[in-house]
Amino acid sequence: MTEEVKASHILVKTEEEAMDLYNKIKDGLAFEEAAREYSLCPSGQMGGDLGFFGRGMMVKPFEDAAFDLEVGKISEPVKTQFGWHLILVTDKQ
Repeated sequence: MTEEVKASHILVKTEEEAMDLYNKIKDGLAFEEAAREYSLCPSGQMGGDLGFFGRGMMVKPFEDAAFDLEVGKISEPVKTQFGWHLILVTDKQ
């Protein structure tokens, strides 16, 4: 069976926005709440939840960051062609 991660993310336009949100989350803002309020991705309405995905299903920088994270950890901002992401891994299988 191939490795999969379950992750949520927040997508914003700039690194500055991403760092600001990263710091707010570290200071106690709920990731899901931040996703609903700030994420540009439609998944934001579901708290950023992307469900489970395997390798090759997401753009490379996003995938690499998600698979490198431990469950329950939040990435620092990750840049892709879509913008800047904060990634929260919620499960692995």
